[in-house]
Amino acid sequence: MSQPRQSRALVVVNTNFCSSGGDVVLGSRGGAKREAEKLSNVLARLNYKVKLMHNKTAKEIEDLYRQERCCEHGEYFVSIISSHGEEGVIFGCDSEPVKLTRIFQILSSEKCPVLTKIPKIFFIQACRGGEFDQGVVVECDSGEPKAEREPDCFSEYLSIPPQTVVMFACSPGYVAFLNVFGSMFLQALLKVLEGEERHLALNRLMTRVNWEVAFHCQARGTYQGCKEMPCFVTNLLQEVFPFSA
Repeated sequence: MSQPRQSRALVVVNTNFCSSGGDVVLGSRGGAKREAEKLSNVLARLNYKVKLMHNKTAKEIEDLYRQERCCEHGEYFVSIISSHGEEGVIFGCDSEPVKLTRIFQILSSEKCPVLTKIPKIFFIQACRGGEFDQGVVVECDSGEPKAEREPDCFSEYLSIPPQTVVMFACSPGYVAFLNVFGSMFLQALLKVLEGEERHLALNRLMTRVNWEVAFHCQARGTYQGCKEMPCFVTNLLQEVFPFSA
């Protein structure tokens, strides 16, 4: 009796950046490497076949996802990307941008029939802009309300292919925090995957990550008190339990 195919996970973490001329353009990302290794170990314990890749250029990152087209997949495909970024893109270690839409489309049913019915789950640890989230007052019964930001339209890259889920470390336009101990977002994800919450349906698990970051995390030092609000988009048609190993 043949064994079921193992689900696959691709973890890409960029910590050091330079330009094509060798100049350092973007700052190093202390804490990201160790964090990615911990997440890779947890996914392996949850019966994923994990590929962990460090410091890849923009082209190499796209090539990694193209290689997944030739692999045998189990029930799920999970990918974690940890890098510098801005709205709609993440950066390779060569400081060149990679559009997230590009990554998602590489694994779409049109380009990758083998993954047509398999849920594809992305966790993106990267900035989506340069604004700092000062947080909100949960309950307030006095004072004039502040002017709200313009409602954010769905960006082009949120038009994700079918059977795809994307969770971002922060809201559109804002920074995502990282220090030598790791990031708010991926540390919260790690905590959930190591706990009993891993048995939850994916949408409930992601909501739990949101709660962890919103209520248990805030920046210190230079950006003392600043917050972060993860968010996710999904077009799955059914509940899935990708981490209930």
